[in-house]
Amino acid sequence: MAGNSKRKGAMRNPGTKKGAVVGSGGQKSKGLQGRGPTPKAVERPNHPAYRRATNAAKAANTEKARARRKNEGQAETVAGRNPVVECLRAGIPATALYVAIGIDSDDRVAESVSLAADRGISVLEVTRGELDRITGGALHQGLGLQVPPFSYAHPDDLVEFTRQTRDQPLLVALDGVTDPRNLGAVVRSAAAFGAQGVLLPQRRSASITAVAWRSSAGTAAKVPIAMATNLTRTLRDWADEGFMIVGLDADGDVDVDGLELATGPLVVVVGSEGRGLSRLVRETCDQTVSIPMAAGVESLNASVAAGVVLAEVARRRRVAAKA
Repeated sequence: MAGNSKRKGAMRNPGTKKGAVVGSGGQKSKGLQGRGPTPKAVERPNHPAYRRATNAAKAANTEKARARRKNEGQAETVAGRNPVVECLRAGIPATALYVAIGIDSDDRVAESVSLAADRGISVLEVTRGELDRITGGALHQGLGLQVPPFSYAHPDDLVEFTRQTRDQPLLVALDGVTDPRNLGAVVRSAAAFGAQGVLLPQRRSASITAVAWRSSAGTAAKVPIAMATNLTRTLRDWADEGFMIVGLDADGDVDVDGLELATGPLVVVVGSEGRGLSRLVRETCDQTVSIPMAAGVESLNASVAAGVVLAEVARRRRVAAKA
């Protein structure tokens, strides 16, 4: 019988026979020891759940790093004769003015060099190739202005700042305003109508860049600007501090003429250019306010709407102070 016969070729080679082996009990000693519970799927390198968890962790770390870089700010270079001279006229902080060697000078170049020298900003002559590299290939016309990273305050600092002033507390928060020109214009209106600070969300928002600096006409250096990791949570914290939260909305609870909350501690929230206030922010507001407009006009620019409401708040406070 195959396997039992002594004939050559009818026997299995030693070590190839399946099943128990004489003297081993059928198992090696290590095989007698238990291996413990089966690891979770996310802990097994070859399991799809492990790869998904690893990729999610990497994405989260990348998002945190991106948010941290945005919060810390990044230096940038303003390129072009008109933008550079406008930034210098507005008093935007700058660290260096780059002038291309052999540039055809005009009034803008002369004024830029003069303003930079008066403010103690370094004026550096560089080759056009070097200026191309510094400005990232932008149309610089022989001029570039280096603007340092903007230093943001903490949201708690804005509340503390309102306590140090004799005026009634007034803060402005932006919800998803992504155009830096609108941001700069809102900051300018905030400064003009007595707001003590401006709050920006960390995500889905414009930041203080050279464009925003220029639109603010330099007022970004005078009004504290903070950045919140979570806008809704910060607004709720401010509500706990005694602030009333008012949001600008086309379908507001009241129009701007009925803004009775204007004379108390107030936060005015300005929504994005397109979708307006986000759902969570709208639910956080104590009241939403609309602006009456002529027929045929759908909406106002975010910065214009902010200016209208802030002007009404300032008017009501002046009347209350005289009463």
